[in-house]
Amino acid sequence: MYHLYIVQCSDKTLYTGITTDLNRRIGEHNSGNRGAKYTRARRPVRLVYSRKFKNRVLAQAAEYRIKKLSRTEKLEMIKGKIADLRGGA
Repeated sequence: MYHLYIVQCSDKTLYTGITTDLNRRIGEHNSGNRGAKYTRARRPVRLVYSRKFKNRVLAQAAEYRIKKLSRTEKLEMIKGKIADLRGGA
């Protein structure tokens, strides 16, 4: 099982990623060296969206589609105002 997630950084920017262990990954973003370089300088991060996928291929496809969205579209998706991008979840 893979999780696609979006975190909001302390500077209000959004970061999107995938992982097999959501709790571990959020912890890595908030401490240590294993978080993404982008989030290391913008701690703490807060989980604002997540979705489960059956496999990595589906999760990566959805991640790609989300990363192409504008910030406004991402925020609307997070709030549930536009359809999410499950891609076969």
